[in-house]
Amino acid sequence: MKKSTKSGQRYIYVMLSRTHTIPAKLIRLYTREPYSHASIALDIELNQMFSFARKHIHNPFDCGFIDEHIDAGVFGKDKKVFCSVYEIPVTEEQYHAFRQEMDIFIKNRDEYKYNYTGLVGVMFGKNVEDGKHFFCSQFVSYVFGKSGIWIHSKKNGLTRPYDLHLEFKDKRIYQGNLSGYRQFLRLKYPERLGYTETEWEEAI
Repeated sequence: MKKSTKSGQRYIYVMLSRTHTIPAKLIRLYTREPYSHASIALDIELNQMFSFARKHIHNPFDCGFIDEHIDAGVFGKDKKVFCSVYEIPVTEEQYHAFRQEMDIFIKNRDEYKYNYTGLVGVMFGKNVEDGKHFFCSQFVSYVFGKSGIWIHSKKNGLTRPYDLHLEFKDKRIYQGNLSGYRQFLRLKYPERLGYTETEWEEAI
């Protein structure tokens, strides 16, 4: 069973990435920032990773809450995805609150839609949020805030991937091509690998 602890410490993971899809390129063209996408992961191997993005690799307009896999979908197709992975230490109370918030999304995934209006709103400094529509970095900010882990002055609907980097930059454990992440783990953290099952039942 996959553990998200190290010496009794709880962790949550954030991955920021930049792919070579047209929407990602347009986002970076506007923001002039290195990242265009944000994901939440529940384990260091990124086996349990979630975000708001396209549901089907060839349809950028059908988006919503999804499970992400670094070896499948857009990530699997593009072997030159640049990314940063951040390991955020949390208290036991924060960890359980976080898992409960994530469980709400997972169990009600069809109720959540992509916040296209909010994505445009960011360009004009307008916060658009209703609790049911999210874009990727808005989703990360929302869940962290609801869990009492990270409460910041910027509204969720105005949070961009690079804002997450600025908040968590001292927690970064990896920077480079996503295709090289697993090899990095085998060399850096071999004692923390080898588990695959989820902890939902015992964590909530």
